[in-house]
Amino acid sequence: MISFRESLFKRDCFCYDNPWRKILDKREKYEGADWIMHFIGHFKTITRHKILVAKGCFKLGLYYQGINVNDIVDSLKDRKFGFEETVYLLMFGHLPNKTELEHFLDVMFELQELSGRFVRDVVMKASNENIMNAMQRCVLTLYSYDENPDDISPENVLRQALELIAKLPLIAVYSYHSYRHFRKDEMLFIRNPEKGLSLAENILLMLRPKGEYTELEAKVLDIALVLHAEHGGGNNSTFTTHVVTSSGTDTYSSVAASIGSLKGPRHGGANLKVQNMFDDIKAHVKNWGNEEEVGAYLHKILNKEAFDHSGLIYGMGHAVYTLSDPREVILKRFAKALAEEKGRMKEFALYELVESLAGKMIKEQRNLQKNVCANVDFYSGFVYSMLGIPQELFTPIFAIARMPGWSAHRLEELTNANKIIRPAYKYVGHHTEFETMEERSAEKITDEDVKEEAEKCKKEEKGKK
Repeated sequence: MISFRESLFKRDCFCYDNPWRKILDKREKYEGADWIMHFIGHFKTITRHKILVAKGCFKLGLYYQGINVNDIVDSLKDRKFGFEETVYLLMFGHLPNKTELEHFLDVMFELQELSGRFVRDVVMKASNENIMNAMQRCVLTLYSYDENPDDISPENVLRQALELIAKLPLIAVYSYHSYRHFRKDEMLFIRNPEKGLSLAENILLMLRPKGEYTELEAKVLDIALVLHAEHGGGNNSTFTTHVVTSSGTDTYSSVAASIGSLKGPRHGGANLKVQNMFDDIKAHVKNWGNEEEVGAYLHKILNKEAFDHSGLIYGMGHAVYTLSDPREVILKRFAKALAEEKGRMKEFALYELVESLAGKMIKEQRNLQKNVCANVDFYSGFVYSMLGIPQELFTPIFAIARMPGWSAHRLEELTNANKIIRPAYKYVGHHTEFETMEERSAEKITDEDVKEEAEKCKKEEKGKK
């Protein structure tokens, strides 16, 4: 497998008129790690730990490196490398031109390769149904395949990040196939990605037995990846990236920690909860188009009388967004187009009905002053199901999409901060005096014992009288 450095510096086609070479050549103009900041953008900060917010979410919507995500999606039209363009934007601070994109795609395809030995000895060993765990294991093992794993210079971390962005789709899909084969006795097939296809196309190609997909299917998955690529530094897995990176550890340990965070059902597993909730609604509501019947069942869910008895309507509400989640608005549009192609408009109508009812019901039930809107998880599970993506891969797809965001935040933490993130915690318990072993071992006389002894004495005195 050709290394990143070889692809940049040793092959003739990458030696001249190459934006990647130009980027690396310009590092001499900046001191230390400052050169990489010139290309991954200038970020606003909200704490001394330099947490990225320039890419986050505010009143006007979601922005990547200052560019509205709506504009990115709308500009793609017939272009199929939307996610790759977004990766370039997050890592280098600007959207690529045609030449830059061509070189970038060539580099990413070379980094995509997984050796047969790695697939056999790592991916296929100890398979289990939780693909996130498999991804963590494989990412950590890649440390042993890296000639310079502990080097946290910006150049090396950039190389490691791009390799992981390119390899994670293969690791996830191959891990799923291994699980189905070794645990479910299904046929095992490992299909290599094809050069010239987008990351979204290659996921569908590798996942499906015949490797077939429609143009719309690939487009919708590409858009879903774009929308999940980044969401500021405050979300749990990205903040994990900052915290772990601030310790000075290697890239593989940092990414494995972020995957572990995203695995949690309160973070990356939310779309699966939404999907399971709708399966429950469809099983208990006879007329999916009846507003009263659907509303009555939603009331049961809110009152902890139905579904998982948590009182939650999953996919509704967000810590920041109130009027609307810009990611949900975009994904809903593509979900509708895909539902029309798949003949699943009846289900889409149910999602729309629940969305229209749930926000008002939650607001009234909890006496909230702010609006409650659907978030991106509301439609993402439905989209994945229409794409034939198994539920075991719902959260891994999220991890694949979020990898460039984690990478940009890791580079930002390394180049801006010199201190470990160490939150202060206040002890709220009670201080007690130290006791020696003899004192701890001696028989204790408690206030309750004294009280009982006094009552006993009183009874004895009454008996004597």
